[in-house]
Amino acid sequence: MNHRTDINYRKESLKKLLHVITKNEDAIIKALYDDFKKPAFEAVLTETNYVISDLKETIKNISSWAKPKKVWGSLLNFPSSDFIYSEPYGNVLILSPWNYPFQLALCPLVAAVAAGNKVTLKPSELTPNTSAIISKIISETFPVKDVVVITGDATIAADLLKKRWDYIFFTGSVGVGKIVAKAAAENLTPVTLELGGKSPCIVDETANLELSARRIVWGKIINAGQTCVAPDYILVHHKMKDAFVKFLIQEIQKALGPNPEESPDYARIINLKNWERQLSLLEGQKILFGGESNKDSLYLAPTLLDNPSMDSLVMKEEIFGPVLPILSYESENDIEKIISSFDKPLSLYLFSENKSFIDEVLKKYSFGGGCINDTVMHLVNNRLPFGGVGNSGMGAYHGKLSFEIFSHQKSIVKRGTWLDVPLRYAPYNDKLKTIRQLLKWI
Repeated sequence: MNHRTDINYRKESLKKLLHVITKNEDAIIKALYDDFKKPAFEAVLTETNYVISDLKETIKNISSWAKPKKVWGSLLNFPSSDFIYSEPYGNVLILSPWNYPFQLALCPLVAAVAAGNKVTLKPSELTPNTSAIISKIISETFPVKDVVVITGDATIAADLLKKRWDYIFFTGSVGVGKIVAKAAAENLTPVTLELGGKSPCIVDETANLELSARRIVWGKIINAGQTCVAPDYILVHHKMKDAFVKFLIQEIQKALGPNPEESPDYARIINLKNWERQLSLLEGQKILFGGESNKDSLYLAPTLLDNPSMDSLVMKEEIFGPVLPILSYESENDIEKIISSFDKPLSLYLFSENKSFIDEVLKKYSFGGGCINDTVMHLVNNRLPFGGVGNSGMGAYHGKLSFEIFSHQKSIVKRGTWLDVPLRYAPYNDKLKTIRQLLKWI
């Protein structure tokens, strides 16, 4: 049975994957904890349940998604029936990251399998325990001819990129994304790049400060800030700044207690290199709260910084950790000057009750996606596309869109034979006037 054409084969494969994941959920949660102490609640909310829900939706809808779509025909083709066929690209390479190592490996894989592709998955070497359980799950579910997992370091990924693929899906940093895009360009291979950037979080003078602080803190401390759509820096109206900082501190302490290092609900930095990088971002900065660290456990407390210089390291790079700079603004020009100094971000968050200001921000700035009066939660709705723009990525997925990005959309016109209008055929003679009149009506 050919998985490239048989929908039932694909569906049964996904049902088996769902069963194997469900059976191994406790082992997945343990692997995530062993890799960087990801709390079980976050592991379920952002990893296992996310994949399980994705699988259930895909299994439910794959038949309708894969069915040829009939579209209106053109009068120039009369009589005809016109269709769009979804066909697999072929051999797909998925390169997944370490920060959500289960979700961001499995969700693209589910879509690629649903679309009928053969998949090679390279999970991150920085989360060896999760990569091992992924490899076990895949080997239990799929024959090698359908899906294979290849583990190893960056040299393995580089070797894989030298091969010819029909599609490449990459999630990771902007720097590595450029390497992937360059390698794909050698063979004109289509790619999806899910990258990142400095995602701003604006808090204006009309915002509900306490609720805003709670939602921003949650979006920042989940996964210890190692989230591509985490708020990267706050822009708060100068009149509200002092009060807002107090609410931020209050919400951090409510969530993690007086000593976050002792909280079971707070993850660790992924490795020593990244931990040292986070500490380097604090050098020379005024710390409003936090800053405590422990090299042995790779712990870094949620840390608030006061108005860092735009030339400082913390404002030049995506932070990707629990460090949160707080900048103040007086006018909308101040906001524009700061946001426009960076590449287009993956996300933007705005806390405001001012409808005209909300509309203006949404129109003025280009970004992948975002929330009004919340953070991160736009990822929850599978009907919303998730992806970046410019340096923050290309291509979008989730839900039905995930199936579509791993499918070539093939256009087919089925012409009738009972009528053949001779207008298009040579010799043209005096047909030009007739065709011009006809085209006016189309």
